[in-house]
Amino acid sequence: MTGAEKDLNTLLAAMRPTIREGEYVYAVWPDGKPLAGHIAAAVREAEGLTVVLPRADADALGLHYDYVAAWITLQVHSALEAVGLTAAVSAALAEAKISCNVLAGFHHDHLLVPVADAARAVEALHELSDRSRAANGAGQPAAPRLVLRSEDPADRAELLALTAAAFAISPVTGERVEGEPEEVDLLRRLFDCPEYLPEFSIVAELDGELVGHVISTRGRAGELELLGLGPIGVLPRLQRHGIGSALMKETIDRANAAGERGIALLGSPDYYARFGFVPSTSLGVQAPDAAWGEHFQILPLALWPGGASGVFQYAQPFDGPPSA
Repeated sequence: MTGAEKDLNTLLAAMRPTIREGEYVYAVWPDGKPLAGHIAAAVREAEGLTVVLPRADADALGLHYDYVAAWITLQVHSALEAVGLTAAVSAALAEAKISCNVLAGFHHDHLLVPVADAARAVEALHELSDRSRAANGAGQPAAPRLVLRSEDPADRAELLALTAAAFAISPVTGERVEGEPEEVDLLRRLFDCPEYLPEFSIVAELDGELVGHVISTRGRAGELELLGLGPIGVLPRLQRHGIGSALMKETIDRANAAGERGIALLGSPDYYARFGFVPSTSLGVQAPDAAWGEHFQILPLALWPGGASGVFQYAQPFDGPPSA
């Protein structure tokens, strides 16, 4: 296997996870039926032939399946005798609570993960790769340096442009937004509201370029002061590279250091659970809109007092522009 890499650190540093287009399923191929469709992998077992193929093909062929997966390829030429790559990748995904099925090809390793977890899986793998490069910098290309710092008022025009780019595709509908995304005006007004907290407006800077931003402003549940997080945005070309996670972790670290009690946000339970967020109702706090359900979450920090109650109230700009 000329050119195949065996060194684990090199493999992790250079693996470049990439999502293959489409959705894939596992199915048992009917006994005696000629193979058809775009079968991407097959395993002969005593019980029959298992095939991996595009979901659309399985539907067209009437094959039964339960597991719908995204296909991630590690874009590094790994030797079949390399030791530790599967274990390291599996451990990183297990830590993120993502199931994973591994297929080894002659040139690359391939991971099939639940389609709903594909973005989180790629982000977790990028973080694993970044850690490997950081720990084994000698002999590796220098990784761009990510700096997390407090926002400066001079950053604001660039941050508004960054937010416009980050939310050009609606996270709710998945469609392109016509005109300026609403998150841009929300951020503009958060910068100027009484609940603005400068130490919790955090910028991610990569080699001098602003690539991400998160803001948390003062919120309340009854008498309990909390942080209300959002919006959080990353330049589209750098999404799923761990920048959003870095901004979240920096926010949490700063909040604990400042003696804050907890952080509230509206977002995906699957994604934010990795940081310790739980449905707000489990802590006695109601969402501003009951329809949000488990998507409204709170991270109880080190000084969480217990016995919280009431409806969470975000900073005023979340209620919309002031009446004329």
